[in-house]
Amino acid sequence: MITINRPIPKDKLKLLIFDLDGTLVDSRKDLANSINAMLENYHRPKLADDVIATYIGDGAPTLVRRSLGFIDDHDLRPKEEEFIEDALVYFLEYYREHKLDFTYVYDGVIEALQSISASGNGVRSMAVLSNKPVNPSRAIVNALGLKDFFRSVYGGNSFETKKPDPLGVNNLLREAGVAPEQAVIIGDSDIDMITGRNAAIWSCGVTYGLSPETLTRTPGDVMVDSPREWVEVF
Repeated sequence: MITINRPIPKDKLKLLIFDLDGTLVDSRKDLANSINAMLENYHRPKLADDVIATYIGDGAPTLVRRSLGFIDDHDLRPKEEEFIEDALVYFLEYYREHKLDFTYVYDGVIEALQSISASGNGVRSMAVLSNKPVNPSRAIVNALGLKDFFRSVYGGNSFETKKPDPLGVNNLLREAGVAPEQAVIIGDSDIDMITGRNAAIWSCGVTYGLSPETLTRTPGDVMVDSPREWVEVF
């Protein structure tokens, strides 16, 4: 079902910016397995996959920090910072080897992207902007047959700041040569919706992803329950 909070002028859109995890691909299992491997390595109790899923979206350092039990606004001592940094390295190395064990493209994504690419509705380009590090982001896009749809794939370490800071979006706008009102960000969490606000672009929330509960707090201009509905929205 499509919910319209603020109509998006689809005939004016020239750039679609997609989140990766929870929007294009379901990476929950591989991320959870990698976090639990990290926790086990440091003799910490494992966490349920659903708990880990609530920590996803703000980038790998924050995912590791939250999984280790450090709250976001906690001032860390030097030894704690060092421990988290070591754990992050372990997590990233493990995830690098296991990022495609279970990760898959959501049903309907490829068909929707094909329809959008083939349509004559004025959409000129599509890009990926994730808070996941750029190398695994691009590796997943390439391995799962999504590469040809996107002019650019950027990750959480591609720029000085991550979403919801608008820096990444602003770079994509410059690359595509489009104005903010000609672009939309599509994502599964409030981080993406807030990014859209901060960059003054349109936003579309997807309710099937990893963080649907956050969209109740910060919904997008349009909300969809399936990737197939992108075709009608864009």
